[in-house]
Amino acid sequence: MSRSPATPRTPTATGVEFAESGSQRHSGRRGSYQASKQELLIRFQRVLGQVGGISRMVEEERYCPEVLIQIRSASAALDQIGYLLLRDHLAHCVADGISAGEGDAYLDEVMEVIRGYSRR
Repeated sequence: MSRSPATPRTPTATGVEFAESGSQRHSGRRGSYQASKQELLIRFQRVLGQVGGISRMVEEERYCPEVLIQIRSASAALDQIGYLLLRDHLAHCVADGISAGEGDAYLDEVMEVIRGYSRR
């Protein structure tokens, strides 16, 4: 899914801004991760802590490989969150969409997301 460079940003409670989704197909729908929401939020808090630690490492001029190892660790933690979200999406949203006869649209959307992950 490609976004235009001028995609507006949405403020969040943490002060971190995220680009809004370029997909308007399912606008207004809620995520299927409500059952795992607390676990996801805990994981995000850990990642925020890791990123803060990395920032302090740079301020302290720590050895580059040490900083790079921590960046990779934070990135891996975000990847894991993404996989959890993808699993929930497949198990709930996509399965429900298929049951409702809208499977092609949901499958196209999820394939677009997977392609984005595979480009990394």
